[in-house]
Amino acid sequence: MTSEHSPELAARAAQQHVVVVGGGIGGLVAARECAKVGMRVTLLEAADALGGSIRTADLDGILVDAGAESFATRGGHVKALVDELGLADQVVPPQGGGAWLSGIPDAPDAPLPKGSLLGIPANPFQDDVRRIIGWRGAWRAYVDRLRPPLTIGHERSLGKLVSTRMGDRVRDRLVAPVTAGVYSADPDEVDTDVAAPGLNAALTRIGSLTGAVGLLAAERKGTAPGSAVLGLVGGMGRLVEALRADLVAYGADIRTGTSVIRLERDGADWTVAIESAQGEHPDAEGEASLRATGVIVATAEPSARELVDTHVAGLGDAGDAPEIEIVTLLLDAPELDSAPRGSGVLTVPGSHTAKALTHSTAKWGWLREAAAGRHLVRVSFGSQGEPAATADLDDDAAAALALSEASALLGVTLHPTQLLAAHRARYVQAQPTSLIGATERRAAVRQAVTATRGLGVVGAWVAGTGLAQVVPDAVAEADRLRASLLWD
Repeated sequence: MTSEHSPELAARAAQQHVVVVGGGIGGLVAARECAKVGMRVTLLEAADALGGSIRTADLDGILVDAGAESFATRGGHVKALVDELGLADQVVPPQGGGAWLSGIPDAPDAPLPKGSLLGIPANPFQDDVRRIIGWRGAWRAYVDRLRPPLTIGHERSLGKLVSTRMGDRVRDRLVAPVTAGVYSADPDEVDTDVAAPGLNAALTRIGSLTGAVGLLAAERKGTAPGSAVLGLVGGMGRLVEALRADLVAYGADIRTGTSVIRLERDGADWTVAIESAQGEHPDAEGEASLRATGVIVATAEPSARELVDTHVAGLGDAGDAPEIEIVTLLLDAPELDSAPRGSGVLTVPGSHTAKALTHSTAKWGWLREAAAGRHLVRVSFGSQGEPAATADLDDDAAAALALSEASALLGVTLHPTQLLAAHRARYVQAQPTSLIGATERRAAVRQAVTATRGLGVVGAWVAGTGLAQVVPDAVAEADRLRASLLWD
C-alpha cells in the first residue's frame, strides 16, 4: 500500500462490511486481518465463548487449557502472531522430560525412544528401541539395511512403508502410537510426504529407512528437545483474549451466542441470517439479518458446508472427522511428584481405552506453580474411525473412566478420593492433514470457494489441524478476500 493510494484505499475499506462466521482461531485471525485495514467487521460465534478448540476450564480456581495447550513452532507463523499481540514474554517451552509408551505386548511400559522420526528408529538395536520391539523386532528391522536399492520406491502410506522396510513390530509398537496421538490416525492412512517431508527422498539417497531417519535427524541436530512446540504462561486462552482485545481496538463488532442460519446472495452483496441465543429478534419469524460485502466462514466442516453448499460448486465429499474428548483431572496425588511417566503417555492402539495422557503439571512449569502441590492430568479419548469411549457417559462416569485410565497409564494407583475436580471437553477434530488424499481434497475445496466472489473459508478443515496451519491459512485467505473487495 503506497502512501499516495492510502487515502483512496482507506475510503474503499471503510465501505466494506465483512461478516466472519465462527470465533475460533481461524475466524479471529481472519477478522483481525480485515479489521486492521479499516474494514467494518462483525464476528458471530454460536457458543457463549470464543476460541473454538482453544478452551479454558476452571478447576478449583486453577485456569487450565481444556483444548489446545501449545502451538507448533514450524513456519514461525504462530510465534509471529504471539509477538504482534504483545505476548512474547509469556512464551515458554515444555518441561518434564519425554513421553512414555504404554500397552507394549509382553513388555512393561517404557520411555519413547530418542532420535526417532514419528516413532521410526534410526538404530533398531538401540536399547530403548529394542526394549519395545524385542530382539525379534530389532533383527527384522535390521533387514531394512540389507534390502537391495531396487526395492526402494515412493511409498505414500507411512504404515506400509515402515512395515515393508522394517516390519510390523516397528509400525505397530512405535509408529502407530505416535500417529494416533499426534494425528488421531492409523499409520497406514498417513501420507508419508505430509507427515515426514523429505523422508522418501532421503530413503532413495541413502538406501535404507533407518539411514534416512538418521540423515534427517542429523540435519535437525542442535534443535533443543521440546522446541517443536511452545506454550503460554496462563494457557493458550491468553491468545484468544489478546485477539479479542485487538479486534475491539480495531472497532470490530463481536457477538457470541449468535448463530448463522443461512447465507444469501443479493447481487454482489450478501445477506447473513442470524439467530440469537437470547431470543432477541426484530421480526416475527425470530430471525435477524446483516448485510455484508464479504463473508468468511470459519466454523467446523459440517456447519460450514451447510452454509456455503448452495453458493459453491465442486466442494466434493466431506471428510471423516474423529470425535475427541479430553477429560482433565485435578488430583491430590503426591505419588506423582516424581513425574513417573515424564510429560505424558502414548498408548499402543488397542491396548487401552484412552489414546494418550498428558501430565500437565509436569509439562508446564507455570501450571505446576498454580496447582500448588496438586497435579493436573489430561486424558484423551477418540481417534480416526473410533468414537470416544466417553461419548455416551455422563460427566461423573467420564471422570471415573479417565481416573482409571490415568492410574493405568501413570503406573500409580489413584483412588476416587484423590480426585478433587474434573472437566470434560468434547469436540470434533477436523480430518487430519496427514491422511492420504486430504491435501488434494482441501485444495479442491479452496479452489471451489475462490470462484465465489466475496466468500472465504478458513479453519482446520481447509487448512489442516494445528495452529501452525490454521493461522497462516487464515491470514492468506483474509488477504485474498479483502484484496478482491478492494480492487475488483
